[in-house]
Amino acid sequence: MGTAGRSATRKRGVRRPSGPQAREPPMRQIAVIGAGITGITTAYALSEKGYDVTVIDRQRYAAMETSFANGGQLSASNAEVWNSWATVLKGIKWMFTADAPLLMNPMPSWHKYSWMAEFLANIPNYEANTVETTRLAIQARNYMFEIAAREGIDFNLEKRGILHIYRDKTAQDTARYVSSLYAKGGLERREVTPSEIRAIEPTLHGDYYGGFYTPSDSTGDIHKFTFGLAEACRRRGVRFVSEASVEGVRHTGKGPDGTGVEVTFTLAPDAEDRLPTRETLRFDGAVVCAGIGSRAIAAGLGDRVNIYPVKGYSITVMLDDEQSQNSAPWVSLLDDKTKIVTSRLGKDRFRVAGTAEFNGENRDIRADRIRPLVDWTRKLFPGVSTEKVVPWAGLRPMLPDMMPRVAAGKRPGVFYNTGHGHLGWTLSCATAQIIAGKIADAMPIETPAPALRIAAE
Repeated sequence: MGTAGRSATRKRGVRRPSGPQAREPPMRQIAVIGAGITGITTAYALSEKGYDVTVIDRQRYAAMETSFANGGQLSASNAEVWNSWATVLKGIKWMFTADAPLLMNPMPSWHKYSWMAEFLANIPNYEANTVETTRLAIQARNYMFEIAAREGIDFNLEKRGILHIYRDKTAQDTARYVSSLYAKGGLERREVTPSEIRAIEPTLHGDYYGGFYTPSDSTGDIHKFTFGLAEACRRRGVRFVSEASVEGVRHTGKGPDGTGVEVTFTLAPDAEDRLPTRETLRFDGAVVCAGIGSRAIAAGLGDRVNIYPVKGYSITVMLDDEQSQNSAPWVSLLDDKTKIVTSRLGKDRFRVAGTAEFNGENRDIRADRIRPLVDWTRKLFPGVSTEKVVPWAGLRPMLPDMMPRVAAGKRPGVFYNTGHGHLGWTLSCATAQIIAGKIADAMPIETPAPALRIAAE
């Protein structure tokens, strides 16, 4: 390895301790690919079980992409999967409407259309997957609250419930059916009248047919939680390799039980490095939590993880004056017609998010997709000033069955915790526990592993 490579690696803290402070016997070393909400919760769960964990991500900090500014809802009451003929029919209807909740670029793409074919094939699994997602969401929030309390993480948590609002009888009737599925998954929520809607959230303007209220749901700032949990991981000894674009993960099988992987990445140049540095780290195993990048990494390992990027947008409305603060809701909302969700992030921020855009790996923030979020805010909360609005877009990693992939790969030591779609924030703490358990079963911590070796090309 060249001098620049050694310097970059040393500063990013990925070398194992040596000398008297080295831990004995050597621990199982696991790479976590991705520092979003699923990657950081996975790293934390593995560190709790005693694994030697290294997180690798292309950003400088945790939660800088899809986990940066989502809708903020921790919503078991939004666990319904999208695989239904009703969704398909709405999607066709909305295709030619620029500001529709769902928008698809019709340009041909084998990945997109093959994904959609699998989406249709999963319609028969709609009920079972909705019930299972509900169960996962309930488990996840219990874990999350425990972790936040244990580690002292302030993430603007509001336990005020989520209110779903419906504008006509047909939508309300459909919601009753969905609620019956949620009940099978263990979620309690109640139907509310228009007068009860006004009592639950007095700042809301407009006329509504009815709604459903889920008191046990909550909201919070995903970025603050993930960043805070990353700091907790560091305190537990987890290493972070930042600004490292992963080029591939290769299974070597050189471990005592057929495990062993090599992760190759390019480090961005820093103040002392004039050129990017390509490096390889060796581990006993790896967990792929790389969002939309998981598909390519999986393909290199001989696994098929058919994730498609589905873009979502949000605005963060800055509540800089007293009138805006008093006019913005504290109870989280989901408007069924527009598919817009909200969360209150402390006294002076109001998050409004929505839309689903099938347009490949495109991160452009389109004005015609942001405008409906601003207009919706002005209409339903006219006392809120939209003078200062911060727009954002992120790519949700979605699998055709709308279920996350939380499983081992074909090769020993390879695992996946990815594909959470629009519910990564809601499900992450549960799926992290699940994948950590699978790793513990497949790769017991007691089995010694060789010390971490570093090689550069």
